[in-house]
Amino acid sequence: MPGSGYDEALAFALRFAMKPVWLACALMLCGFVVSPATAGDNWRAVDFCYWCSDDNIYGLTSLINYLEANPDIDEGIKGPVITAARAKILWLRTTLPAPQPMMTTPCCYSRKPLIIR
Repeated sequence: MPGSGYDEALAFALRFAMKPVWLACALMLCGFVVSPATAGDNWRAVDFCYWCSDDNIYGLTSLINYLEANPDIDEGIKGPVITAARAKILWLRTTLPAPQPMMTTPCCYSRKPLIIR
């Protein structure tokens, strides 16, 4: 009934009840943006640092070599670690950019030589 005031009371109650919900959503959003799990990488998708990826690949390869050469560690323990490290190496290789060709000679020596008679 439009004249009974029921609509206005319901609208007021909904507005009053929605304020804590909106506040909770805003706090959760701020918490996700500032969480330490992102560690400052909020807006970058992938870090294409060549040497960082290369160092990680080297470290994981060293870990795999150590675990495979150590007979004191049980196979059931080192098997999943080696598998995970190999998967991580494959993923890191996909993040590496294509190698850039390096010039062996400077630009000024790449010209044709002048022949003086």
